[in-house]
Amino acid sequence: MGKTTTSVNIAAALSMNGQRVLVVDLDPQGNASTALATEHRGDVPDVYQVLVDDLPMADIVKQVPDMPGLYCAPATIDLAGAEIELVSLVAREARLRRALSAYEAELDYIIIDCPPSLGLLTVNALVAAEEVMIPIQCEYYALEGLGQLLRNVDLIKAHLNPTLRLSTIVLTMYDGRTRLASQVAEEVRAHFGDTVLNTVIPRSVRLSEAPSYGQSVMTYDPGSSGAMAYMDAAREIAHRAATV
Repeated sequence: MGKTTTSVNIAAALSMNGQRVLVVDLDPQGNASTALATEHRGDVPDVYQVLVDDLPMADIVKQVPDMPGLYCAPATIDLAGAEIELVSLVAREARLRRALSAYEAELDYIIIDCPPSLGLLTVNALVAAEEVMIPIQCEYYALEGLGQLLRNVDLIKAHLNPTLRLSTIVLTMYDGRTRLASQVAEEVRAHFGDTVLNTVIPRSVRLSEAPSYGQSVMTYDPGSSGAMAYMDAAREIAHRAATV
């Protein structure tokens, strides 16, 4: 439970607070699309066609059912081929940025759910973004791989997107009963300071269940500890944005 869970629930929570939010699903598995009840099977127009065929973003974005103000740009399995097909295209790293800048809808936030690998899709996300949000699981191996991700962010910043910054770290899967979770949390806070949200996301069965019902936890079980934590995290993010 990490990046997709955080992407869709922060997006849902922001939209429930009156913000207009677009989630761009950039993972070929399409888990964000599933959690937001957005069709992404078969021949549904998706992010792949935006990146590879120059289809306008407006042609693929769908409103999330029963969630006014929340929109999704879906990913289908076709996106798995985009890594290879993008290689030969002009300005291959900036195709998502170009598509989003041509998208005229009024939005307060765009949240891009990246694939787990650091290939061309993730590079497109980092070139298009202004900020990076990293969910860190409060588990033993959580900090492994983080160094490489941060080096990649620095590379993108140096060569392709000078305004990119790491703005937010969210601690997830926090189990207050274990010493390990508090150790990981302390270590992350010591290293990253104010970048880390005060709100921690607890380990929660409801968070795992919600996507299988085509919902974020915000609508699946709004009173659950996970939903309330993501609502607090979203408020923190919105408050920080307002004070920047």
